[in-house]
This record gives sequence, C-alpha cells and structure tokens, in this order.
Amino acid sequence: MAMNVSSACFSVFSCKKPNRIRAVASEDFASTAALKTDTEDKLKLGGSELKVTRLGIGAWSWGDTSYWNNFQWDDQKLKAAKAAFNGSLDCGITFFDTAEVYGSPLALGAENSETLLGRFIKERENDNPGEEVVVATKFAALPWRFGRQSVISALKDSLNRLGLSSVDLYQLHWPGIWGNEGYIDGLGDAVEQGLVKAVGVSNYSEKRLRDAYERLKKRGIPLASNQVNYSLIYRLPEQNGVKAACDELGVTLIAYSPIAQGALTGKYKPENPPSGPRGRIYTPEFLTKLQPLLMRINEIGGNYGKTPTQVVLNWLIAQENVVPIPGAKNAAQAKEFVGALGWRLSNEEVDELRSLASEISPVTGFPVEKL
Repeated sequence: MAMNVSSACFSVFSCKKPNRIRAVASEDFASTAALKTDTEDKLKLGGSELKVTRLGIGAWSWGDTSYWNNFQWDDQKLKAAKAAFNGSLDCGITFFDTAEVYGSPLALGAENSETLLGRFIKERENDNPGEEVVVATKFAALPWRFGRQSVISALKDSLNRLGLSSVDLYQLHWPGIWGNEGYIDGLGDAVEQGLVKAVGVSNYSEKRLRDAYERLKKRGIPLASNQVNYSLIYRLPEQNGVKAACDELGVTLIAYSPIAQGALTGKYKPENPPSGPRGRIYTPEFLTKLQPLLMRINEIGGNYGKTPTQVVLNWLIAQENVVPIPGAKNAAQAKEFVGALGWRLSNEEVDELRSLASEISPVTGFPVEKL
C-alpha cells in the first residue's frame, strides 16, 4: 500500500537523494537500501487518471505572514521553504498543495505561495530536467466572484504565478455563499480546455460533495478529491458523513492539518504552547488534556522506531483513501514526514488511538466547512 521499504531504510530526519525522479516510472532512491517507488506505490485521485504519492506537502506557510512564521517573512524562511521543497523531492514526495490565497502581497514582507512554488520548480528543473512535480492549487470562492468564467480567470492567474501551462489538480477552496453551480461548471470547463488534469473541492459537506460529484458526472468528469481538515484529534469528516461519502463515491479525501498544526508532534507543552493564532486554538488547557494521548503515541512510535509525527500521519493513511498533506517549513520536517510511509499501525493500535482521542474535545475547524 505505502512505500515498500522497511522502517530502517529511512532514518528519522535524513534520506538519501535519488539520482533522478522519473514521472510514471519506477525510481531508485538509494543503492544501499534498494528503495524502489513505482506507480503501484501511488494513489489515483478519485476516478481521475492523476496519481500522487501517498503523502503530499502543504505549502500554506510558504510566504505567509498572517497565520504562520510569527508574522514575519525573510530570506532565512525563504531558504528553509526551498529546502523543504527540495528535501521532499529528494525523498520521493512529489505532490505539493498550494492556493491563490496562501501568502499575500498585501501583507508586509509576505510572498505568494504559488509564486514561491513556481520559482522552486523552475530552479529545480535546471538541475533535474524531466523530474516529476505534481501541483495542486485552489480557487478562492470570494463573494464577488460570479460564474464559471471566474474560475477560468482565477486559474489562469494561478498558472501565471506558478509559471505553468497547466496544473495537475485544481480545487474549489471552500463553498461559495452563492454561485456554486457556476463554480463547478468552471471546473469542468478547465478540464475540457486542458488547463488541469483533475478537479476537486475543499471544505465541502457531504451534501455539497454529492452535488458537485453529480454535476461533474453529467459531463463525464470525475470529482477527484475533497480536501478537508482531518487529523486524529479532528475527526469531523468521520462524523458528518464526508469520509463515508468519499469512500462511496470514489473521491479521495486529502487531509489538511493532519498533525493538527504541530499539536500532535509533541513539540508543544502546556507551558510552551504554539505562538500566533495557533495559540488561541491549542491553549495550555487543551495541551494539558492532550498529554495522555501524546504519551501513548510516543510509546507506539517507540515500538516501531518512529516519531509521534510519523505515527499520526500513518494513522491517517491507515484510514484508506486518505492522502495527508502536512505543511513543511524546512527540510528536516519534510524528510521526517517520509517516515510515515512503508509501514502500518495495527488495527488494534488504530482503534486504540481513536478511542483515546475521542476523550478530548475537538478543536475548532474551518467555519465554512459547515455551510
């Protein structure tokens, strides 16, 4: 199911760079470990023909000064983000998720995440021609955007920032207050115009998901994905019918905030909560209640030689039809994420962690997912 590699093939924070990553072909990562990743190790997104690695990288923090990076963006953070990009590819993770609203030229010092990703791709291409990079980005359903043409116009702007002629996956970032049928039609138009390989939605409820699926189906276009907040301590997709609907319809669930924005890594303690807006979500009180779960995660990880981060990502992968996209700010984080692949928690461990997590009140989600 995941990468066919024993846990010993990757150390926690390092990975040997492959000579080259080839699109739709087997890949030799390290001669000593004989690590091999081929198309069978990838997951097809929904009913589309697009295949992605079973774990992707989220680029929400790249260039951002409104939620991440302690409200600052500088050359040091830029170099770290680029290292995260390169480190991911070096380890065989080729799927990157961004959006037009990630980062902002209006915020002091910020850069647009799409622009950064496009720059990283171009610079990497110089040394690695033909290397596979799978790009997903998203359309912001802003209230003043109307009709299917607004989707195409926004997509072309995104392509310009990315420096690409087409994108692999294009998703509606959240449901619009109105005009959703037009937005779905715009996704279909984007496929027919050859601007995207696959289309999806994000933060869609079960009903909205089914409506989007049926509307695209009438045009012979599969709905590839629904990208939602999903982690061990935020399991709303299991409770509101979204996960079950995705499985029924053959729509892949892409899980954002899969490590709860760092809260599940064990990095933060009640006396050391995260900074910025995350500190209002993951408060000292919440982190205190989280400690028994974190202790058990750490114990289970020790049995496999895995970090807590790798355990909670593996828990999501074990749910099947789920692709987690943790955010990576630097190369060490990106390389650690790869250690979530190539092994599997037992069914008993999966159930035990869910049971322990159920004793904790869920954190706040993204409000529009309930529209």
